[in-house]
Amino acid sequence: MTITSLLATPSELTDSSSSKSAIVLMTRIRLARNLAGKSFPGWAREPQRAEILEACREALMATAPMKRGASAAVSELTDLEKQMLVERHLISRELSGSAAGSGVVINKDQTVSVMINEEDHLRIQVLRAGFQLKKAWSVINALDSELEDRLDYAFSPQLGYLTACPTNLGTGLRASAMMHLPALVIAGQMEKVVRAVNQLGMVVRGLFGEGSDASGSIFQISNQTTLGESEEAIIKRLGSVLESIIEHELNARAKLMETDSAKLFDKIGRAYGILQNCHQLTSTEAMNLLSLLRLGIDLMVFPEDSRAIIDRLFIEAQPGHIQRTAKHDLESNQRDILRAERLRTEFATFAKPNFTINGQN
Repeated sequence: MTITSLLATPSELTDSSSSKSAIVLMTRIRLARNLAGKSFPGWAREPQRAEILEACREALMATAPMKRGASAAVSELTDLEKQMLVERHLISRELSGSAAGSGVVINKDQTVSVMINEEDHLRIQVLRAGFQLKKAWSVINALDSELEDRLDYAFSPQLGYLTACPTNLGTGLRASAMMHLPALVIAGQMEKVVRAVNQLGMVVRGLFGEGSDASGSIFQISNQTTLGESEEAIIKRLGSVLESIIEHELNARAKLMETDSAKLFDKIGRAYGILQNCHQLTSTEAMNLLSLLRLGIDLMVFPEDSRAIIDRLFIEAQPGHIQRTAKHDLESNQRDILRAERLRTEFATFAKPNFTINGQN
């Protein structure tokens, strides 16, 4: 399988059969690993980077989860393919712009992705739709163990797995969840939540990680500490924090419904109207409107079976995916027009809103 053919198929996050989780869109676990006796990618010369890339690709393609997957050097990918891989969270923005000797291996289901020669020799990640930390950990732990039998990892009895950045020392594990938190945003409570999460040793980022915006009221929450705790302890602690955030979001929704349902329904209704009638729409605008409709599904304004459509469009409304449908280069304003056309088509047959909920109207 090639990257081109892989991108032509749905991923776990774009497939209509994705998890129907109300608040947690996706869980991800990432492990940072390096090869013993080899310079970290930022210091390695091009011949050594190429040697490491080949060794890692060979080891990965021999593992059970990756045998029928796709593998490519970053230099072999087109700009559009790189952008789509970033939009599907299969590679980082840093890898997409990396130097020669970098690459990626992705399994056929697009649930396991391994970046080679990003900041570390290996960035192994497992993605799961919905709130599935334990399942993601089980998959990545098995793959990591299989790789460790094939590759000589850099490891210290005192410091654990050695990494290019000291903040990843120890387990090298980053567990995260992509959460949809529109009520906390509307109620102006996100800053308070971010401060509380930071005090618990977690970090909050935007849709595409560090330095990105929280388009569509979507935030990534992940652990900061990787040293001094076991992998299981990190995952358990993150799970507790996520459950607390879910509770705060649900409470914020209940309060908005109780005190200002008209304002909330107005936002949802306006979003629905724009998506049905828009003729030019940026990706940020699209994300924010889709976010309100997803909230409407949670509030039973729209039927539950509409959720998969919104979750798919969160990805397919991104610039790279819109560009791919055009089959030729587009300026940003042309993409905005094509995005609006695509969304008008999707929402022409979308369920009509029902604002009569629990006796409210």
